[in-house]
Amino acid sequence: MKRGRTQLHKRVMLSAFGVSSVFLASYVAHKVSRSFQSTTLNVTGAAKTAYLVMLVSHFLLAALVPFLALALIRFGLRGELARHKRLARIAWPIWLYVSITGVAIYALLYHLNPPLAR
Repeated sequence: MKRGRTQLHKRVMLSAFGVSSVFLASYVAHKVSRSFQSTTLNVTGAAKTAYLVMLVSHFLLAALVPFLALALIRFGLRGELARHKRLARIAWPIWLYVSITGVAIYALLYHLNPPLAR
């Protein structure tokens, strides 16, 4: 956008929304197919607290992202560029945080999770 490539920005952002929507649908379908089974991170103390803070913040902000994205799309397509730009300055760091913590949570649970101590 800073280079004036409005049509490219529009195509890329709508494509990103489409890909994100497919990801969300597949994630929900996966959870439903497994009866919302959850995986526990097998750590204690400060590590567990840090993980839970990350998980809760990820969950709450992830629930907000689709509404922010839809509002941004609406403002952009209607030409309400000042509103679009103001909201994008808030939505971008939220989306980035949700994306990074989502990958981190996945890695912690499925690749770095220590075996359950017995």
